[in-house]
Amino acid sequence: MADVVQPDPNSLQIPGDHLSAPSSPATARNDCSITPLTPSPSPRVEVRPRMACPFSVVVAIDFGTTSSGYAFSFTQDSEAIHMMKRWEGGDPGVANQKSPTCLLLTPDLRFHSFGFAARDFYHDLDPEEARHWLYFDKFKMKIHSTSDLTMETELEAVNGRRVRAIEVFAHALHFFREHALKEVKDQSSSVLEGEEIRWVITVPAVWRQPAKQFMREAAYLAGLVAPDCPEQLLIALEPEAASIYCRKLRLHQVIDLSLQPITNGLDLEGSQPFDSSFRQAREQLRRSRHSRTFLVESGTGELWSELQTGDRYIVADCGGGTVDLTVHQIEQPQGTLKELYKASGGPYGAVGVDLAFEAMLCQIFGEDFIQSFKAKRPAAWVDLTIAFEARKRTAAPGRANALNISLPFSFIDFYKRHRGQSVEAALRRSNMNIVKWSSQGMLRLTQEAMNELFQPTIINIVKHIEELMAKPEVRGVRFLFLVGGFAESPMLQKAVQRALGRTCRIIIPHDVGLTILKGAVLFGLDPTVVRVRRCPLTYGVGVLNRFVEGRHPRDKLLIKEGREWCTDILDRFVSVDQSVALGEVVKRSYTPARLGQRKIIINIYCSTSDDVTYISDPGVRKCGTITLDLPEPLPLPGAVGGAGGGGPERREIRATMQFGDTEIKVTAVDIMSNRSVRASIDFLSN
Repeated sequence: MADVVQPDPNSLQIPGDHLSAPSSPATARNDCSITPLTPSPSPRVEVRPRMACPFSVVVAIDFGTTSSGYAFSFTQDSEAIHMMKRWEGGDPGVANQKSPTCLLLTPDLRFHSFGFAARDFYHDLDPEEARHWLYFDKFKMKIHSTSDLTMETELEAVNGRRVRAIEVFAHALHFFREHALKEVKDQSSSVLEGEEIRWVITVPAVWRQPAKQFMREAAYLAGLVAPDCPEQLLIALEPEAASIYCRKLRLHQVIDLSLQPITNGLDLEGSQPFDSSFRQAREQLRRSRHSRTFLVESGTGELWSELQTGDRYIVADCGGGTVDLTVHQIEQPQGTLKELYKASGGPYGAVGVDLAFEAMLCQIFGEDFIQSFKAKRPAAWVDLTIAFEARKRTAAPGRANALNISLPFSFIDFYKRHRGQSVEAALRRSNMNIVKWSSQGMLRLTQEAMNELFQPTIINIVKHIEELMAKPEVRGVRFLFLVGGFAESPMLQKAVQRALGRTCRIIIPHDVGLTILKGAVLFGLDPTVVRVRRCPLTYGVGVLNRFVEGRHPRDKLLIKEGREWCTDILDRFVSVDQSVALGEVVKRSYTPARLGQRKIIINIYCSTSDDVTYISDPGVRKCGTITLDLPEPLPLPGAVGGAGGGGPERREIRATMQFGDTEIKVTAVDIMSNRSVRASIDFLSN
């Protein structure tokens, strides 16, 4: 028999019958002190009138793992998307419409520079001095890989010093804010107020709620918007943004891989190499580079005239850090989008190729040496990674000659001092036949070596797309759009074409690295374009229900005030992969457990499976909290407050949760006074 326990000051209940409602069980019982009144099993739709955009300009920031950028559009002229100004610096042979995602802080942790400027300054520092500066690159990966992300999570700079991740992200976003505002003001005829700008930040669709909230908090810290104007900032999902832009494509703006049968890198006529059409596309892109304003169709592009209502397509966003897959269906005639399967993907981005290169260097020169070189000569290490990055982009299937990667002099010198022998001797001793040494001081990577570096990542991407296409909800896909920076790689294009070219049409937009950025601007102009999304997880709260002998296990029995309750029951808000339309809401009512209570805190639980009954089941974890701030109740004549004072006067707080957006939102109302109650949902404080 469970003991009778005293009410917990911050517990809550759902009002309903006139029987005395339970107070909270012991805290060991996971704060389950809600009894469901009338659970609403499915979300209800509240049709919201389509609002005219209250902002005069939309600025989107595509915060990528390897490169980042921004673009903007004025709502009065929403068919023109303006790309950011060309950056100072840059790599030879790389079109710089975006800037590398790297940040430099001074030894006393102040912001110094971002992008090419950060990279070049860091490279020019004296090696001894460079050890005190904090250089960060590819730091977005950490947010995806950290399972218990909080505001205190730290990032490690190249020199090993650690800084709170939220500060690093805020510095980067603040940099974009300054640049974008200056450019918008230069192009705007009127004086812009801060609240006239809507900001959009892109994140991978496979990111969970804590990571999305983290980006929002970083934006508040960076001063993009004030925390009390949350609607001024939208979080856009990367493949979703790409999909929104792909709706606008015209035939001359894409390359259709399925139209090109291939054998050994030549098409069947043997007349032109496989990637010559890509060269043409790049040439065309280069010509249009001086114009940074792109015009988009007002309706859907002609590519879609072939699509019937109900046709499905996949967008594969192959970026630096992740591959992110979304399945959409276009709804005619309004052209809105419906998500057909929950976002999937994983950490299989282009960075995987860089990591494979680092592993290859460790194999040749020894892991202890590479680690020591990174620590003692951090700027030279960054140089080496940049040299590899530039060559990686030119890797193509069927390429006969080797790729040369120049080793920094400090690498060759450091190795000789460290090991007492030459780099060339190390290569000979390593028996790595696919990597040679050239007399000009370069590593020569043969085609086999490049294949070895690319294959693990590419195999994972293709496998992911194939597994998704085998799902019953996804069968019959007509189009596969390849987008994101890694989609520019002929190695990936060829592999995807080989594996899937016969089952669907593979389409690559010309400006494939900018697709997400443009789509994010379009999303900011009209966030209602994605009408139905799929829930990535099951969400709910723990509640108490009447104990039913034989149905509920005895270890869940709790006796309070002589009544038997079953604790830890999961009251579902939404289920994994459930379709949720924009504007659909889940409502629940709560009542304070005692008079004078000023806060109700409700724990939210989530699970990747829908087959769960209790919050203690395997795979269920506490993922966040909803906090309802209770104002002083308005005095009502003869009212009896509190949990025990039956009758309709008991205070009821009605919480409304929205799961159909890119982020979960909550609002609440005090029913008695009809006043709104401050409600917040937090996924970062676990």
